[in-house]
Amino acid sequence: MKKSVCLLIASLFLGIVYSQAPLQKFEFVNFSKVNITDNFWKPKIDKVATRTLPACINQTEIVTPRIRNFEKCARKKGEKHEGIYFDDSDVYKALEAMAYSLKTHPDSLLEKKADEWIDKIAAAQQPDGYLNTYYTLGDISKRWTDIEKHEDYCAGHLIEAAVAYYNTTGKRKLLDVAIRFADHIDSTMRLANKKWFSGHEEIELALVKLYKVTNNDRYLKLADWYLAQRGNQYYTYGTNWIKPEYWQDLLAVKKQTEISGHAVRAMYLYTGAADVAAVTGDKDYMSVMKKVWEDVVYRNMYITGGIGTGGTAEAFSVDYDLPNENAYCETCASVGMVFWNQRMCELTGESKYVDVLERSLYNGSLAGLSISGDHFFYDNPLASNGQHKRREWFGTACCPSNIARLVSSVGNYIYGKSDNGIWINLFVGSHSDFQIGKINVKLAMQTNYPWSGNVKLNMDLSKRTKFNLYLRVPGWASGEAAPGDLYKFSQPENMPVTIKINGKDVPYKKENGYLVIEREWKKGDVIDYNMPMPVNFIAAGNQLKYDNDRIAIQRGPILYCVEGADNKEGVWNLIVPASTSFTTKQEQVLTEPVIALQGEALAAEPSKDGNSVIMQKRIITAIPYYAWDNRGANEMQVWLPVKINDVKIGYQTKYNDGGNE
Repeated sequence: MKKSVCLLIASLFLGIVYSQAPLQKFEFVNFSKVNITDNFWKPKIDKVATRTLPACINQTEIVTPRIRNFEKCARKKGEKHEGIYFDDSDVYKALEAMAYSLKTHPDSLLEKKADEWIDKIAAAQQPDGYLNTYYTLGDISKRWTDIEKHEDYCAGHLIEAAVAYYNTTGKRKLLDVAIRFADHIDSTMRLANKKWFSGHEEIELALVKLYKVTNNDRYLKLADWYLAQRGNQYYTYGTNWIKPEYWQDLLAVKKQTEISGHAVRAMYLYTGAADVAAVTGDKDYMSVMKKVWEDVVYRNMYITGGIGTGGTAEAFSVDYDLPNENAYCETCASVGMVFWNQRMCELTGESKYVDVLERSLYNGSLAGLSISGDHFFYDNPLASNGQHKRREWFGTACCPSNIARLVSSVGNYIYGKSDNGIWINLFVGSHSDFQIGKINVKLAMQTNYPWSGNVKLNMDLSKRTKFNLYLRVPGWASGEAAPGDLYKFSQPENMPVTIKINGKDVPYKKENGYLVIEREWKKGDVIDYNMPMPVNFIAAGNQLKYDNDRIAIQRGPILYCVEGADNKEGVWNLIVPASTSFTTKQEQVLTEPVIALQGEALAAEPSKDGNSVIMQKRIITAIPYYAWDNRGANEMQVWLPVKINDVKIGYQTKYNDGGNE
């Protein structure tokens, strides 16, 4: 009886805390409820299923020892661990991607392979719930003694995979493994005077997912506990680059106002903080994240939506330190930008967060995956002298499975649902169902985005009903290159968006970057939404010295680059005056249909005697940045000079291949 009373009091208390949750303006619709049909994303989702996942599976269980380590744990014969201490996480990310793919591409053989891996993972789990092959095959007495060994990072990816696989298949085996491990962590960590935090954030956001699927607040409390541990500076390392700020431990999360440290870790941290805030209604987290977000986007974000400058530490540098050739922009960091900005939009209902999400998704993230689906970039520079080349795999292989799980679940970012309406955030040919009160609303979107800004929405309702439709107006469609003043369109064209319903103009209001249409909808209503797509030149603020007297080219959400494969005479000696005009052209990069841009620019050539420079007109071709380096290693530039004094001929740089998860 006493236990029941305590549980009742606890549940009432939690109800009071969670009643503050109106922070969340709407909720994104889960990808599993979205059927993607369009010509841009569906082929990529198909390619992940048919090429990327087989490559990940082959590397994970045949070429590298990742699965073998789990098998060794189960055998208990004293065998040694092979590989890197965080390799378990790659297995879990691949499983998560497999789960997403099974939802969109049911495949009995893929499911059988996933079940086989899950059996091996379960067999490796220790009796007390602990699961980590590095310590199990090494010295297990040293577990939980070194925050940099990624134990809880690996646990987080296990939890995410388990939740995804359970949601897709209904099978509980991996979920039960994750629950036992989470329980072990909770009983080990959440103790009075315990000195610990996660050296590589990930578990925070994963625990919120586990809370939502189990409805056990133990995991939500543990997520909040992890967040609260930062700022105590419990651990210092002897090397110069592992300092408290490297893993966001210089200040408590609720006191942080500037971005610092390892880019991927930071993205996962703030995503986890947003997830906790959404459930608990903790406004302190929200206030801090807005300030940190502004520091990232206004002063530390590349025009691709990529983040992270320092190759060795994969970290943020000082403000405006955004070199092009030595840009790190790890694929995982761009994926993290997608995660974090999605949560920020949910919490605020402000479209600027989807503007950044879209920029990172279509440019910074997608560049990490080859058109063939089986080669990858770890880092994503904005210029190359031909030294960068996509790879089949990496020693630190976090990026391949990470981009695979993002593409497979891209449906997560299209639609939103609130009590009073439907939100259109990304423009992807697809359809989904929404429950508005007691009425089911079927919504179908048709578009050739990102190549065209024309979007058609078809409503199918069983009964007339009143609700709001929120249509995002992308920043690029309203003359804004990116939030803040770091990047601006140098000559923005005034081409406003237009909207008609059943062929007629309709009243709307604009709210936080969305067009809001409030009306009684009926079966057969057709919304025609048009976003003109001129070619825009982007200029960087004077603070960004690397891009002074240079321009970048954008059309719609797509950022462009010039590549040697299309410009055989080179790309380093090009000058693009402000008067240059580009026209669109249908092209293919290997099997990928794209809209390319062509225009007449200038090329600086040495005179015959070598004592002067001759300017020659040249037709140049620009392709989407995400599609570069699919036709072999060659020169590339995103930011192009507008003056001759910034032209570099035969410029050489060193290639940093990265790999320090």
